[in-house]
Amino acid sequence: MLMYIIVFAITMLFAGFISAYIVSSMGQYWMHITPPNLIIASNIIIVVSSLTVWLALKAIRAGAEKKSLFLLFLTLILGVSFAVTQYKGWSELDGMGFGGKILETEAGKKGSWNRLETVLNNENAIYGEDYEIKVDGQALIFDVETKELYAPNDSLKRVPITNEVEVLTNSSSGYMAVIIVMHILHLVLGLIYLVVNIRRVNDGVINTENNVQIEALGIYWHFLGGLWLVLFFILFSV
Repeated sequence: MLMYIIVFAITMLFAGFISAYIVSSMGQYWMHITPPNLIIASNIIIVVSSLTVWLALKAIRAGAEKKSLFLLFLTLILGVSFAVTQYKGWSELDGMGFGGKILETEAGKKGSWNRLETVLNNENAIYGEDYEIKVDGQALIFDVETKELYAPNDSLKRVPITNEVEVLTNSSSGYMAVIIVMHILHLVLGLIYLVVNIRRVNDGVINTENNVQIEALGIYWHFLGGLWLVLFFILFSV
């Protein structure tokens, strides 16, 4: 019951930040990024890890402690693999100018998410393949030579709107930065809780009669995976 309350509280927290991000982004230009293969692979890994933790609970309830321990170890390996693929995937995006940046301004340090100027001037990021900037579902026109953006109906490239797009793509970036950091924190906590329960199973503290901790771990782990899939949809599909 306690884990359900914790998950509900975390859900409300994330729902608040995600709603604020979406609302603050209304009327803005959206940068649609093509996810790297490693980040797509991380989706598969986190789904499989939910299956292994569920099987671990099923095994411990059936009295197969060794099988449960093996499945929990496998879940740990998958969890670490998820973290590694996420790190390498985001590093790949960082190499193209995407992700969070800390900028030095006259007013001090300021966070920025997918800063337009950085992305447009990055030779590793190809417009139309790695990313697009859209408004009302239509992609803007990008001139590779001038590094200027134009409205979808300005095929002759008469009026550049790059400055306008710069203003209206960064105002909600703070919310997304907070969401990503919070997800990383909850992933770390999940891995720690997983290691603790592996030790408990190995020591015999968790067994056929006493396995509520594995059930609680499963609830949290399933929630963590589901949360990432929602974030993936917002980051790369919306």
